[in-house]
Amino acid sequence: MTEVNLHNAEFLKSVVSPKDFLTDKPTVVFSGKSNVGKSSVINRLLNRKNFARVGNTPGKTVHINYFSIDQAVYFVDLPGYGYANVSKSERDRWGRLMEQFFDTPGAITLGVQIVDARHKPTADDVTMARWFMDTGCPMLVVANKSDKLKKSEQEPNVQRIRETLELPEDTPVLLFSAEKGTSRDELLDLIFKDL
Repeated sequence: MTEVNLHNAEFLKSVVSPKDFLTDKPTVVFSGKSNVGKSSVINRLLNRKNFARVGNTPGKTVHINYFSIDQAVYFVDLPGYGYANVSKSERDRWGRLMEQFFDTPGAITLGVQIVDARHKPTADDVTMARWFMDTGCPMLVVANKSDKLKKSEQEPNVQRIRETLELPEDTPVLLFSAEKGTSRDELLDLIFKDL
């Protein structure tokens, strides 16, 4: 893909219905559990402080948020998952919306799943990875909060993430720190190389 101006980024819309899904441009879809720092990762990629909203209350984003990057590609922020203090009806609504999104042809060009580098991925993380893999679209895994790991923990944790999510060999797992900016350039290269 040609060079994309990351400074030319704007919030487009929040979507709660399949009729509003956008499929007319390459779409990079970010997912992760509620407190994993998904918005912070997007903000770090764009070098903007509060571009994607960073919520104080996990589990509050129940919309699919679309951002236009240089009018060439969409960044899509999926609602965080796995937060316990959400009613069953909310969880069910979230589940239906996600199923419809993942079933929509052209809704996903690249999946970016964000997990916590310090912990074994949760059952919800495994489900989300499976959804991405079932679409047949390429995906990559961002192990955020890697600045909290000792050097000796990095490789074993990447291996544990890879095994728990049952990732194919060619799926990248990138140690990342939204706080420090670690691996920002590598992640951008991975995102834009095939778009």
